[in-house]
Amino acid sequence: MNLVAIVGRPNVGKSTLFNRIIKQKEAIVEDTPGVTRDRIYGETDWNSKHFMLIDTGGFVPGSADTIEKAVREQAYIAMEEADSIIFLVDGRDGVTPFDLDIATILRNSSKPVVLVVNKCDNPKVDLNSYEFHMLGLGEPFPISALNGRQTGDFLDEVVKDLDETDTDHDDSRIKIAVVGRPNVGKSSICNALLGVERSIVTDIAGTTRDSVDSVLKYYGEEMLLIDTAGLRRRSNVKENIEFYSTLRTSRAIDRCDVAVIVLDALLGLEDQDKKIINQVSEKRKGIILAVNKWDLLEKDSKTAGQYTKNILELMQTYTYIQVIYISAVTKQRITKIPEVAKQIVERRRCRISTGKLNKEFLPELEKTPPPSIQGRDLRINYVTQVNIEPPVFAFFCNHPQLIPDAYKRFMEKTMRRLYDFAGTPISFVFRRKNVSWDEDDH
Repeated sequence: MNLVAIVGRPNVGKSTLFNRIIKQKEAIVEDTPGVTRDRIYGETDWNSKHFMLIDTGGFVPGSADTIEKAVREQAYIAMEEADSIIFLVDGRDGVTPFDLDIATILRNSSKPVVLVVNKCDNPKVDLNSYEFHMLGLGEPFPISALNGRQTGDFLDEVVKDLDETDTDHDDSRIKIAVVGRPNVGKSSICNALLGVERSIVTDIAGTTRDSVDSVLKYYGEEMLLIDTAGLRRRSNVKENIEFYSTLRTSRAIDRCDVAVIVLDALLGLEDQDKKIINQVSEKRKGIILAVNKWDLLEKDSKTAGQYTKNILELMQTYTYIQVIYISAVTKQRITKIPEVAKQIVERRRCRISTGKLNKEFLPELEKTPPPSIQGRDLRINYVTQVNIEPPVFAFFCNHPQLIPDAYKRFMEKTMRRLYDFAGTPISFVFRRKNVSWDEDDH
């Protein structure tokens, strides 16, 4: 996915512009300089081009202040990673020495830069933008991030050179991303699978800096193995290298078919693991929970079953997750990863015929129909599968907006009991009867 970074000195409106572009209130917006400490990421599109947008902290070149130094490093990394850069300046303040310094850095970055002059709330204030020609970054675009004035023109310029093609989409190989907290053994797992020391492995958390792609051959079939750096809680991300790693991991999850979330057997399921599971689920990817260092745990014949039960009790929304127990050091059950990943991808690509669904699944719902809501009887008349990877099922009924969440959970449980969708999320959409799938948004 293409990457666009917003950079600029503090308090020029970067977070306001970020919220405007992604159409959500993700970034914290205050008049206090330096409120945005971390980079914030959001996905959006413009003119049918999808991209990930980064909101950076204020960029203050040359400052010795610890926070400003960290924020400056974030912005450097954002520029290094980005396919296109939005340089935001303040039309009310005019050109400042900081703007001149940042412009010098950007001119040397070899990346496309779009110069945007914020806080131009009316045509009269637009005249202030002419001063910014002196930065040597092309035509300035006067806008107001607060009210959305003239934001379309500069976005046209931002996406002009972004790649429309998705090379991963054309690659039919199964893509497996190995993700998880630092120091749980991700690189060791990849090395054990590949049989080579592809990644540097130490006991120091965060050794892996980039996502590393390798070709794994499993019974003659090529798979793409993506080794990533560890995800950390945002409050613990202090060094620029961790920001870089978090971004790479997010992009790896975007690219993969199946994410292998690695747990430390001795530590169990922690809050950060749950957040990673949520992140993978939101992307609707297949999920394997690989409990590593299983050889270090004292156990008997019942340990694995109890361990799985405990995990699923903590993650009741994700009872479909496949849990495997491995050791990267002894290579115990390490080949279960590609084996189970292949099975999950097959389930993600599975298509159940409309006739079969209405013959087998619909009668199960008739045995336990949805409850009456607001004095109305709810009836589900018809079901059909409308998509794969992940599987999506459309239900046509008389009052789709009234189907209770509890009944939706019952429907998913019933669907999973009848058909094997282990390891993959499935989605349900509800439409009024006699309305075709193509006639409504999904």
